Amino acid sequence: MKVTSVDIFECTTGNPLLDPIFVRVNTDEGISGFGEVGFAYGKSKYGGIGQVRDLAKLMIGWDPMDNEALWEMYKRNTFWGQGRDCGGVVFQGAVSALDIATWDIKGKALGVPCYKLLGGKTNPKIRAYASQLQFDWGKEHRNISDPKDYAKATENALAEGYSCIKVDPMCVKPNGVYAREPRPDPTWRTRGSLSPEVLRVAYDRVKAMRDVDPNLDIIIELHAFSDMNTSIQLGQRLEELGIFYLEEATDPTNVQCMRQVRDKLNMPIATGERMATRWAFLPFLEAGAVQVVQPDLCVTGGLTEGKKICDLANIYDAGVQIHACGGPISTAAALQLEAAIPNFVIHEVHEGGLKPEIRALCKYDHQPVNGSYDVPELPGIGNELTEKAMKEAAVITVQ
Repeated sequence: MKVTSVDIFECTTGNPLLDPIFVRVNTDEGISGFGEVGFAYGKSKYGGIGQVRDLAKLMIGWDPMDNEALWEMYKRNTFWGQGRDCGGVVFQGAVSALDIATWDIKGKALGVPCYKLLGGKTNPKIRAYASQLQFDWGKEHRNISDPKDYAKATENALAEGYSCIKVDPMCVKPNGVYAREPRPDPTWRTRGSLSPEVLRVAYDRVKAMRDVDPNLDIIIELHAFSDMNTSIQLGQRLEELGIFYLEEATDPTNVQCMRQVRDKLNMPIATGERMATRWAFLPFLEAGAVQVVQPDLCVTGGLTEGKKICDLANIYDAGVQIHACGGPISTAAALQLEAAIPNFVIHEVHEGGLKPEIRALCKYDHQPVNGSYDVPELPGIGNELTEKAMKEAAVITVQ
């Protein structure tokens, strides 16, 4: 089997959070595999598309079953693949999409779901959590401010069967304005030192969520818009509420700062969504700075590298929560790996990804039931783009 061409699909959904980028790797045996570039959000979309164009040229003529050899080729023979963290997240975002597509081809060719090729099913059910409740939980994406609205969003998630939620309690200012764009607001500081108002508002929001259910698991998200000092301030204030873990407390490139946060707080620390390859994760694990790793399979190097990161984390007793903030291909790949690994913790269901325009991009709408997924049993990763989505996307073909 040989790769004959690669299609890149730039989807425009109208979703305020997500415009996914997908790839389809085609072969001379008529089997195609789908992958996703992890830049549906943020400001690196076209960098990711351009990087896929560069790397796709290199895989033409290769056997897609040889995913390890392809991964090593991207790293060793591209010059930039041997840069910091194997080229960084934009480089590895392209590697990720192409790698996931080769695993999809492999599973389809062999007639099995990818989890069987990754070690078999360790987790028959995939527990999930409702993510980003500062944007509410429902059909409408909106910034919520009042603690009563945070409690209501929590109730909505629990009514769907979730027993765990995630929230960034400093993300929305009291007036309902998103706090991070276009530039920092000096009256709403999240770095340096938190004001009494910021601490009070953040605490009251999380307290309202905790009061909904004393048994609820609550993840605190900070998006690294905080720093070492402010995340410690907030974490200490929230400790009494029983936090499942604290995510991206500070810059994910600074091991020492992350370790100091860990030392000052009585809660697990998580990070990883903006980290590429095992080379980036290793120093954090060696230092005991994180207890939950969050690799994004569409950013960190695909399923080939993602499995290695999970195994590495297991050596250091760290759990895994795959970061999933993108399209349905990202979700499908995550479910396959999470089914196989023994140190799986929980799966992320992002508020933005629940919107109809995102769910309609793929043939299968895999969603949790009562807070848990059944692992898809379809060959490959278990999902692919619809003909409509491919027809409406801007398409670049490399051959």
